[in-house]
Amino acid sequence: IRPNRRAMSVRVRPARPDDSSFIELLGLATALDTVSPVRAISRHAAESAFHRLLAFCNNRAGTVSLIAERAETPAGFLIMLTDVPDEVTQERQAFVAYVAVREADRGQGVGRALMRAAMAEGQRRKLPFISLMVSAGNATARALYESEHFMNERVLMSRPLESFGPR
Repeated sequence: IRPNRRAMSVRVRPARPDDSSFIELLGLATALDTVSPVRAISRHAAESAFHRLLAFCNNRAGTVSLIAERAETPAGFLIMLTDVPDEVTQERQAFVAYVAVREADRGQGVGRALMRAAMAEGQRRKLPFISLMVSAGNATARALYESEHFMNERVLMSRPLESFGPR
């Protein structure tokens, strides 16, 4: 008899200094998954972008890093900025900068637990909004966010210019 994987609870806690290698390794493993298929990018470039994001977040006092555990084993992480206002309205907000879940733990409620913990932290800090960006091609993540009542606020539209020319 196989154990029910979903029955295993997810616990979310603040990240500790000894979680930094887990965050870095999982972030690097998922970095390419965050890029839209519209843009061709190498794994090296995606990993470099993740390192830049991590450095930016780690240098901010308002950064909140959360770890989700299943059976006391790290299963995912979330990094949220609480000191970066909305770029247009300048309203205070929580901004989810990165979420990653180990492949073996996907579909087990880890991402949802991380998002709910982030929303609770934003609410605790009396922030009026929580925002994030997600690749249009990441249907699984988009479905999770929509089920948690996230709405499209702005849409980034892109196209390659290589096929553009005078007609």
